[in-house]
Amino acid sequence: MSLRIYNTLSRALEHFSPLQPGHVRMYVCGMTVYDLCHLGHARAMVAFDVVQRWLKCDGYQVTYVRNITDIDDKIIKRALENGETIRSLTDRMIVALHQDADALGIARPDHEPRATDYVPQMLKIISMLEQKGLAYRANQGTGLGDVNFAVRKFPGYGKLSGKSLDELHAGERVAVLDGKDDPLDFVLWKSAKPTEPPDAKWDSTYGSGRPGWHIECSAMSCEMLGETFDIHGGGADLQFPHHENEIAQSEGAHGKPLAQVWMHNGFVRVDNEKMSKSLGNFFTIREILAEYDPETVRFFIIRAHYRSPLNYSDAHLDDARSALKRLYTALQSVKPTAVKVDWLNVHAARFKAAMDEDFGTPEAVAVLFELATEVNKTGSAESAGLLKALGACLGLLQGNPDEFLQAGVGLNEAAIQAQIEQRAQAKQSKNFALADSIRQALLAQGIVLKDSPTGTTWEAAP
Repeated sequence: MSLRIYNTLSRALEHFSPLQPGHVRMYVCGMTVYDLCHLGHARAMVAFDVVQRWLKCDGYQVTYVRNITDIDDKIIKRALENGETIRSLTDRMIVALHQDADALGIARPDHEPRATDYVPQMLKIISMLEQKGLAYRANQGTGLGDVNFAVRKFPGYGKLSGKSLDELHAGERVAVLDGKDDPLDFVLWKSAKPTEPPDAKWDSTYGSGRPGWHIECSAMSCEMLGETFDIHGGGADLQFPHHENEIAQSEGAHGKPLAQVWMHNGFVRVDNEKMSKSLGNFFTIREILAEYDPETVRFFIIRAHYRSPLNYSDAHLDDARSALKRLYTALQSVKPTAVKVDWLNVHAARFKAAMDEDFGTPEAVAVLFELATEVNKTGSAESAGLLKALGACLGLLQGNPDEFLQAGVGLNEAAIQAQIEQRAQAKQSKNFALADSIRQALLAQGIVLKDSPTGTTWEAAP
């Protein structure tokens, strides 16, 4: 009961206790796979990767489900533009998604359901909602066409987002479409259009068509984790309308809460504006990884609290790289001893207290720097081992320190070592001017020399 999580639904920090003792069931809304993932996607994936890692470090068994949306308007449009099938496009984008996530050290979820594999489950929920009077067919004359959810018939709509129905109606947050009884109503089943390809259509009692976006997650989460599970997560942009509508559908159909805790990670911002494709200020993960190593990008994301805005800039990434180098330098100077974390250790206890308070990564990262200082001061292999073990809880510091510190240098290892040896000989001959010129020449090529009683090592300049 030491773990507390901020629950968007209650707008408060709550002590967390899973429905099944010792076992956490978590569902996170994944990507709509019509294009490459951007930094906003990376932020969400890393945030919930840290959540599942810490839950396991805290002693829980975790069943982690992150879905893939592989049918929707944008996917159909892109496939038609490309002259390829929907499956060809989505398969290709899923491979790219996995490549990007793997590069960032994001563990694969236990289950990664594709929406197109769960259409029967979606139709079952739609039928249940229709029987309960919460869904209606837009074209009552033929019985075919769109099926919509009757928002005003579901008590408590707006409880997640904190929006009242009058507020939503006045703000026209949902477009008025033909066949809706109310502009707030949203589509559960979309009637097929003649211009849509055959692989965007499924047969149903409502006619040929495809599911709406919101019903996809209701069906997949309930099928894989049960009608009520522990944690439902996603980006802050999904709080309304996507998650609000998931609650309405799922609870309307099953008559029980969908999730105990709702978690939402904050936006990525560029020049104080939300990163988004519509604004044209987004960066794909691949574009960023062309300039920065994956662990630096992961560290940049992790050292901000998951609920806070993440401000993107090259300067912030450069700073993250320099900070991460300080941690790896400690592990390079003292070879870590493999340790099992003793949570009563003063550093480990502070790390745990930070993570148990709504996954407080900024405070946890501060503990890593305290440990690095101790390693540098004492040369303790046990402290270095603890630094590496705690880093693992965040998916950090598991690489080879030499490789990390020397990455990005144009010269090869042999050439650098030859110049280090030449400098050593110059110093031995008391030709300090030559020794200094070699150091400066290497520095100009992005190589920093570090002298110690045991010899000279090098790393890439900040």
